[in-house]
Amino acid sequence: MRRAGLALAVALLALAPGCGADESGSSVAVEEASAPSTVERNRIEVVESQGDGGLDAAALYEGLSPGVVTVISVFGGGQAPLGGGGSGLGSGFVLDEQGRVATNAHVVSSGLGGGLERAEEVYVEFADGNRVAARIVGTDPFADVALLEIDPAGLSLTPLELGSSDQLSVGQPVAAIGSPFGERQSLSVGVISAIDRDIQSLTRFQIGNAIQTDAAINQGNSGGPLLDAQGRVLGINAQIRSTSGGGVGVGFAIPVDTIQRSLEQLRDDGTVSYGFLGVSSQDLYPQLADHIGVDAEAGALVVGVADGSPAEEAGLEVGDETTEFQGQRDIPEGGDVIVAVDGEELDDDTGLADLIEGRKPGAEVELTVIRGDERRDVEVTLDARELRSGTG
Repeated sequence: MRRAGLALAVALLALAPGCGADESGSSVAVEEASAPSTVERNRIEVVESQGDGGLDAAALYEGLSPGVVTVISVFGGGQAPLGGGGSGLGSGFVLDEQGRVATNAHVVSSGLGGGLERAEEVYVEFADGNRVAARIVGTDPFADVALLEIDPAGLSLTPLELGSSDQLSVGQPVAAIGSPFGERQSLSVGVISAIDRDIQSLTRFQIGNAIQTDAAINQGNSGGPLLDAQGRVLGINAQIRSTSGGGVGVGFAIPVDTIQRSLEQLRDDGTVSYGFLGVSSQDLYPQLADHIGVDAEAGALVVGVADGSPAEEAGLEVGDETTEFQGQRDIPEGGDVIVAVDGEELDDDTGLADLIEGRKPGAEVELTVIRGDERRDVEVTLDARELRSGTG
């Protein structure tokens, strides 16, 4: 994950808190199921990509759209996701025959950080019109992932296969299925526009390694799958970024590798824990390193240390002097630069947050730190992230 040096003046529609499209009223009918469920495991084996590198959108939709659902959230106190009506719509997809469904945390919750509140009622609606009550197993606001569970009895389930986001390439064809503006079971296609983006979570921490796509992602697509040409889930569609308030070609999905980590812990414990170091940092690159006199090609220049954090206890420091360089102001000089975690060096593809957030609270890590001409190893025991925290 790489952090942008300058903030962009754009309106970020994170489709949060809540879902995407309002639905009038807060009462919903529930169809109770009683018969055994049917699992459509082989509904689509593989959607072969075409010779030009594209995908067979029609075959993909026919085979996999039954596994994509509309998620209806009902909030108390008249609090709707987009302000009014008391309920809202998002998307999700079936994970397995036990009736587990993945979606965004912001689809089934309202608010941010420590003020997050879960929906009072959640329903899942299938392509065939069946609508059933869902239980929120747990939410991960740091990754904007939620795990739901429904009674699968009497339902024909089409689980989607989770792929990998480790080897994505720009230009790779993708498809999104969801309920934009409440228009259920909608398909859009495009390509991966960029990888390794940082997007906002429901906390002050950012979500790294996000996928940028030009497949249309609009309000209500939140929680739906971003699929590759073989029909495997590459990510959960989560956000749009626009200067006009519409989904004009810049959508973002949370990568499936991040999703899988969240889902595994939510399935086991109902919660997700992240290691917390307690620094905010700026990416170091060769010209900047040369300007501030640091003998490193890449790393994390420490620009903030949280009070009482493991970083502070380990003696990490921000430089006392500041400099300007290439349009950036107040760059610290003379402080610490973290260049490796447990021997793994930071580079263009792997940032400090990537190496810390995957470790659990209580884990001991060894940081390789440069300060001036001194290079040293520092032992740190990680704390747990808290929703009110603002550094990573």
